[in-house]
Amino acid sequence: MNAESPGKRERGDATPFDDLNQLLVELVAGAREVLGDSFFGAYLQGSFAVGDADAHSDVDFIVVTKDDVTPEQQAELQALHQTLYALPTSWAQHLEGSYIPRKVLRRPDPERRPLLYLDNGATEFALDNHDNTAIVRWLLREHGVVLAGPDPRELVDPITADDLRAEMHWALGLWQTWFQTVGSINRRALAVAVLSHARILHTLAIGEVSSKRTAGEWALHALDPEWAPPDPLGTRRPPRPVDEGA
Repeated sequence: MNAESPGKRERGDATPFDDLNQLLVELVAGAREVLGDSFFGAYLQGSFAVGDADAHSDVDFIVVTKDDVTPEQQAELQALHQTLYALPTSWAQHLEGSYIPRKVLRRPDPERRPLLYLDNGATEFALDNHDNTAIVRWLLREHGVVLAGPDPRELVDPITADDLRAEMHWALGLWQTWFQTVGSINRRALAVAVLSHARILHTLAIGEVSSKRTAGEWALHALDPEWAPPDPLGTRRPPRPVDEGA
């Protein structure tokens, strides 16, 4: 069954997609074999956690380790992910996630130290702080899908609304810097930027993290109607209060 044909979700399946579930089984089994006693848990966060994933979504994973990944383990994990990437399912090219020591995962890291990270579509690791955020910790703690290991609430301390709002202000600064350095932006990148800003504004409003879909729908009604598309009659949707429909 391919990514365009979700299978019937059985009890215990991580997602509605049969071939993705099998891929995740192989990811967990391979990580367990490489990490041995240092393997502590594996989870989905992101769109599969908040319930808005579709056949084109990234597969955002977190593997929690008891200790730092050694150079030898990193080499073996690299080989594992290259093997997974070559599997005959389109999901295999869309795994994205980090290996995080549980001591680092416990609470937000003010240093935002880089982690062992696999980008969407990549076959090689990078050291990146992409997942070392309060947002990822909140998503994992509040909505994480357990592939193996304990309840994520046992691994992550509560993340407050103020923690999330502070990080959104930080993210706005990153976006501002990025916009000042790019000469042009394509249609896809523009869509990502718009939806990312909708998520930022939604989190600032409600103190929680939503999916891009939810935040985009909220923005259509909550923001100034100047930013909404016209309806078929040529009028614009009226704004709603910020807290309505959140």
